[in-house]
Amino acid sequence: MKLYEQGGYWIDGHEFIPAEEAEGLRGRFPQLPTPEEAAKGTIAASILQAHNTSKDPGKLAITFDAMASHDITFVGIVQTARASGLTHFPMPYVLTCCHNSLCAVGGTINEDDHLFGLSAAEKYGGVFVPAHLAVIHQYMREMQAGCGKMILGSDSHTRYGAIGTMAIGEGGPELVKQLLGLKYEVAAPKVVGVNLRGKLRPGVGPQDVALALVAAVFENKFVKNCVLEFVGEGVADLSMDERCGIDVMTTETTCLSSIWQTDEKVHSYLALHGRGNEYACLQPEPIAYYDKMIDLDLSEIECQIALPFHPSTAVPIRLLNENLTDLLAECEKRSEEQVGRKLSLLDKVENGKLRVDQGVIAGCSGGSFENLSAASDILCGKEVGSGSFTLDVYPASQPIYLDLIRKGVITRLMSAGGVVKTAFCGPCFGAGDVPANNCLSIRHSTRNFPNREGSKPGEGQISGVALMDARSIVATAANGGILTAASDLDVTYEKREYQFDDAPYRAKVYSGVGRPQPEKELRFGPNIADWPAMPEMSEHYLLKVAARITDPVTTTDELIPSGETSSYRSNPERLSSFALSRKCPDYAKKAKAVRGDNARHLSGDTPAEELELLKKAKKMGLPVDGEETLIGTAVAAVCPGDGSAREQAASCQKVLGTLCNISVDYATKRYRSNLINWGMIPFVVDELPESPVDSWLYIPNIKTAIASGADAVVAYDLTGGKEYRFSIASLTLEERQLLLDGCLINQQRKRR
Repeated sequence: MKLYEQGGYWIDGHEFIPAEEAEGLRGRFPQLPTPEEAAKGTIAASILQAHNTSKDPGKLAITFDAMASHDITFVGIVQTARASGLTHFPMPYVLTCCHNSLCAVGGTINEDDHLFGLSAAEKYGGVFVPAHLAVIHQYMREMQAGCGKMILGSDSHTRYGAIGTMAIGEGGPELVKQLLGLKYEVAAPKVVGVNLRGKLRPGVGPQDVALALVAAVFENKFVKNCVLEFVGEGVADLSMDERCGIDVMTTETTCLSSIWQTDEKVHSYLALHGRGNEYACLQPEPIAYYDKMIDLDLSEIECQIALPFHPSTAVPIRLLNENLTDLLAECEKRSEEQVGRKLSLLDKVENGKLRVDQGVIAGCSGGSFENLSAASDILCGKEVGSGSFTLDVYPASQPIYLDLIRKGVITRLMSAGGVVKTAFCGPCFGAGDVPANNCLSIRHSTRNFPNREGSKPGEGQISGVALMDARSIVATAANGGILTAASDLDVTYEKREYQFDDAPYRAKVYSGVGRPQPEKELRFGPNIADWPAMPEMSEHYLLKVAARITDPVTTTDELIPSGETSSYRSNPERLSSFALSRKCPDYAKKAKAVRGDNARHLSGDTPAEELELLKKAKKMGLPVDGEETLIGTAVAAVCPGDGSAREQAASCQKVLGTLCNISVDYATKRYRSNLINWGMIPFVVDELPESPVDSWLYIPNIKTAIASGADAVVAYDLTGGKEYRFSIASLTLEERQLLLDGCLINQQRKRR
């Protein structure tokens, strides 16, 4: 794989000319367009501009064709939109129940959320997909994606580029904006071409390609907030399941979205799903320009494994087996640094081979027809065995499950000892198949962040997930749990043709698009709570540093744990108690105490500690006005927000009274947007302030600075006596107004 930082011209769909060699093209193309002009010839540029409602091609205001949410996010989104004046869903909005289906705790909570979702689809005119019928992204591929469309989802793995749809995963408030007729505002992204060449080797699957790509571009931020555009002759040799399997994992590269050139395979896919009329041939112009380029030879990709605790740690299984002791020791060290406990892996080595404890194939990346079909071929005539190793399989939708049954695949998997379950995203985020303490699970799922699989280090538990392709997972299962690359086996793969049958959807999915029933009442359970009141910005901020995280990157799962906490995601106050609990166990307690102090302060009874701090600020000659001061907390982290689009990573902080993040960088656009939509300032610093936890910062005239378009403010450490420059230069006019209003809900209430 080769990365071209400077980009270049893409000629006639098969030839890449790096920018530094472009002068040589003038003999062939006397009227060679400039890079700026040729950049308009990418597929991404044409789709973005077709959905752009602004007059500025560099500053986009996007309206989407459809949206999707699951049962961790849709209650909060509807509640936010309802509080902001929602009357109906203005576009197809799909609500799926694929996350809280089997949550570890909750009693009636999950089903209450599901009934709320159904009642919202009825009242506002949406689509409701009951539990176990489909995971969110498989349903959207099957029933909503189409060539040239744009779809917005409240899940980070919202990716349908292989079907010609530019899809973006964002936090809930961005979906709320669409529901209210507002636009998705973003600077025109750079477009990175991915030139696919060659063919996959036998036994190598889409996850192997995806992991190799993530490993090449994550740490160097090569594609951060860009659009990946897959082109080249190698696309034609990939099946649709293979394309979708690679595409969904592009989220882990930190790109904004993805798009692929389309062909007759895409046409056939759409026709199979009853939407052949939504096909269009999407190709770059004969001369297009990519801001960067990735040259990827599919024939060079080997079976991969990404050891804990990130998809970007991927290496070929061959290389791991050749360097087992060194790489496992490195992983053990990483676990101590990131989790505070050692995941013991070296003791899993038997006769120079690694024994794993569990295999799982699930979700939007793993549960495809072809993945499970290939898995059954590898297991033919073999058994998983009666030992501790287990194999769990989750088809991504009931139509897939139905055809796998008809073709005998399920029979073969079950006869070999595999356990086949229904469509569910739980193994991806710690709500299903949680490994035993100190166990290593190999999974064809999307992420393997620390504790995402459900373990609780604070209670003495630790386990880990290594990401692999379904083929190598089953090859390992067939080998008694000894790590095995599928390419090492001699397997005859049957070429089964998938037949889509939408009978399960016709029987159970509620579809009310364009038919809202305003007289219908929303169904609330006792755990479904309204958002608390959010204050508007005050002139001055007095902030206690309640959390300080020095890790190079902080994942969304570390900001708000996934897994069993999902049951409380419809109750902002209850969920906020879990905020930062894995990284900073005292954060919620400290923040709640300061929130209580602010309530006393606003009522005219400022607590003694804060009163003394304000007096100290005044003695320093700083402007002080008690009535124009908000008392809150700050979270300092080097680079927060890698991973999920879950808005709760930000909203829980705001519920607890946190007013800002102080960071060197923000791992994703969606996390930064979540902060702003919830009224928290995303300060940027050159290096993390030295102020430790429990220090107090005073930021005078912050409201004036935000309103006036200032580039920075000065923060005063009242505890340590230092001064810091906090940048706000990247804030747009619209973002500044959101911060001044206190949050999106406040802004929309005010406007209506």
